[in-house]
Amino acid sequence: MAGEVNTELIISPSSQSVRDDLADASGWSAYAAELRMAVRTVIEKSGADSLEVGELLVGRPLPDEYSALRNGVKVGSAEAVGLVEAMVSGSGPYCRLSFPGRLQIESGWDGAVHLYVTSRTATDLAGLRGGELSLQWRDAVPEPVDVSTPVDAVADESFWNAVQEVSEGVTLVCERWAHGAYGCRWFRVTPENVKEVARLVRPRSLVCVAAAPELRPRPEILEDDFTAFVDPVLPGELAHRAYPGGADSLSDVTGEGFSLVLADKDLAHWCAVVPDPDGVVRAQWENPGDA
Repeated sequence: MAGEVNTELIISPSSQSVRDDLADASGWSAYAAELRMAVRTVIEKSGADSLEVGELLVGRPLPDEYSALRNGVKVGSAEAVGLVEAMVSGSGPYCRLSFPGRLQIESGWDGAVHLYVTSRTATDLAGLRGGELSLQWRDAVPEPVDVSTPVDAVADESFWNAVQEVSEGVTLVCERWAHGAYGCRWFRVTPENVKEVARLVRPRSLVCVAAAPELRPRPEILEDDFTAFVDPVLPGELAHRAYPGGADSLSDVTGEGFSLVLADKDLAHWCAVVPDPDGVVRAQWENPGDA
């Protein structure tokens, strides 16, 4: 049944109030129920018994039910339907769900979801209806992921050996496992824990290293994206807070108990992508200096 996904189905609320207010609208429950049924039907007709998570974006802490969600993870139909509902409701997490050659699902705006299917599946879905649903069909293929300056280096054994060589001083490692303010873990590495950190980072993550970084708070750092840390930075995983878009004043940062800061652009010089267990790199990440 595999082929080319060349037909797009856009499912959105027929009610303007649901489009405007999403989960806060009085008609949301009715829309969500029909949406779940429709997405479940599309998955079934596509023969997609599992869907792979990609382009994960985490703008708030993951709820317990999605705590294991990562790029490359495969989810079943029920979890995929739940993710679609969470995305279109505006709560997230957000991601692309795909079964190569059969189905790709992406969230849109105003409670909409975009499902790319084969022409054969589109024919099988011709009778799909819903009183709360607006259905739009068109010939289209998914937009490719646009990474203009991809990170080419691989976080392999030689990469971690190089990290170990500079880990006598203050060396920070950022593992970005998803886009968004809550898609990072930070570690201070030492000669003793580098190998353990290498085991902890997950496949398809972007790993960036800051050796002997300038962590002193400076007013100019507030203008761009940065991350703040608690002093002192001890070996192991670090408490931190991301400030996408910067901050208005240093007191806004230090008042939350974070007295050390690092600009995101300072991570652009030494980055690599964690391969899958078979050694193949399947994730694409923009260099932090160009993101």
